[in-house]
Amino acid sequence: MNYLKNVATLKLNKEICIGCGKCLIVCPHEVFALCDDKANIINLDACMECGACVKNCPVNALSVKTGVGCASGILSGLLGGKEACCDKGGCCV
Repeated sequence: MNYLKNVATLKLNKEICIGCGKCLIVCPHEVFALCDDKANIINLDACMECGACVKNCPVNALSVKTGVGCASGILSGLLGGKEACCDKGGCCV
């Protein structure tokens, strides 16, 4: 699922990334891939800004501001009869 184009606030500092892959494991929408032993953002528009990747990065190479993507995750969950998901709700972590 893609949200609004080019609005996600997710940022990755490749210089400090150690390539542990935790962001790939916890991301619910496959936003990341490992290339050359570093994380890469491969689908920014799929980011729902839940914050799971940020909370699980051991070297703080990621940052994200909860915003439109998170709100969309909450609304989609509620309207779809599923658990609403945002880092404030704790379901993505």
